[in-house]
Amino acid sequence: MDLLSNGLLLAATAAAAFYCYVLAKRVRGLTDLDAGLGGAITALSRQVDEMKASVDAARHISGKSVRDLSEMTARAEIAAGRLELLLATLHENSATGKAEHSRKRAG
Repeated sequence: MDLLSNGLLLAATAAAAFYCYVLAKRVRGLTDLDAGLGGAITALSRQVDEMKASVDAARHISGKSVRDLSEMTARAEIAAGRLELLLATLHENSATGKAEHSRKRAG
């Protein structure tokens, strides 16, 4: 009986040792900087840095575009005001011209 229990205890110990060996190998694989979890973290960190650079570049370009559009809008508003003034003058001149033309016909 002693021999049987010692044999079972030895088999359980060998199974536990094999299980610990497999777990240790997997943990080593996770910490590997090239292929494991460390590699994934490194790749994600690199992608985050690239995305930050892209966002900063886009922010810079969009800020420049906003300034350009603001300048163009201001110039367009000035031009629209001038056009309105010209149209008003044109309408006044045409109304005055019609009145003079009708007076000349009547007179």
